[in-house]
Amino acid sequence: MTTATRPSRRRRGGASEASSSSAPIRTRALTKRYGDRIAVDTLDLEVRAGEIFGLLGQNGAGKTTTILMLLGLTEPSGGSSRVLGMDPTRHPLEVKRRVGYLPDAVGFYGNMTGRENLRYTARLNGLGGADAEAHIEAVLEQVGLTDRADGRTETYSRGMLQRLGIADALIKDPDVLILDEPTASIDPIGVIEILELLRGLVRERGMTVLLSSHLLDQVQTVCDRVGIFAHGRLIGVGTVAELAGTFGDGAAHLEATFQPDGPDPRATLLAVEGVDRVELDAGAGTWRITVRPVTASLRAREAIVDAAARGGLRMTSLHELEASLEDIYRTAVAGMTRGFAVDETIEEVGA
Repeated sequence: MTTATRPSRRRRGGASEASSSSAPIRTRALTKRYGDRIAVDTLDLEVRAGEIFGLLGQNGAGKTTTILMLLGLTEPSGGSSRVLGMDPTRHPLEVKRRVGYLPDAVGFYGNMTGRENLRYTARLNGLGGADAEAHIEAVLEQVGLTDRADGRTETYSRGMLQRLGIADALIKDPDVLILDEPTASIDPIGVIEILELLRGLVRERGMTVLLSSHLLDQVQTVCDRVGIFAHGRLIGVGTVAELAGTFGDGAAHLEATFQPDGPDPRATLLAVEGVDRVELDAGAGTWRITVRPVTASLRAREAIVDAAARGGLRMTSLHELEASLEDIYRTAVAGMTRGFAVDETIEEVGA
């Protein structure tokens, strides 16, 4: 898969109510009710320019409803939202012109080729002629579908359809890309390709990406920041490290390895200030070191290296283990649901 050069951005007029330096997506107390059920509950959210932001939550958490409000496809019951400075409720067409959207269930005309489907989308967006053909070729190359562009989409795999869906969203040269479960039901290789494509869009095009997913490992792999959604509420926002500080166990977890013929390092490690616990993973041949508080991690690592050298321990590696988004999610959801069936929620998220 290659990365195409981004076409020059078309100047756009319209209903923008904020400067380009503001957050491309912002909501304040955004709420959606369906009768007595609250689907989205007073959502305050900011997605920064040039980042991949992941909305993480189980099916029914309110992610898709939030996306539909951001696109002006359903009206909020309360609160407000701004997308590229515009109110989607008042200016839905202008928002759609500047936002690329890949829904959960992407659909194309099966008796048409991938290229023909993109031509149709281009015409709907007022594009035609040689410029449109060049742009179609560029986005096909960018998503890695050049070789299959002239095959009927009814012959495409799920992963190919998702990549064509991203190409379709890129036809309008959007400022923001919103993806609803983009890697669902895709094989592992296809998932890797799509995640690499998203990174490339941010790197090469400076695009802002909002990604909705229930797949924990994929969100952790590709997203700069994560928002945890549960029962219509956003209960945590930040990088994985920041979320770990909020919902974690208050400790940093290190992993060290030593030459196997050296002395036992346990006593030396436990003598280091901040080290709370030391365990040997005999199967992996590594030592797990727990440091408290989490803010003492850097100081403890420096002290461990020094203590190992003075104690004659031949250390071969020392690094901090990244917090598990699955553990963070479990703690966050368990803390807010209380009376809800937490185990059922966790089973669905990450499946």
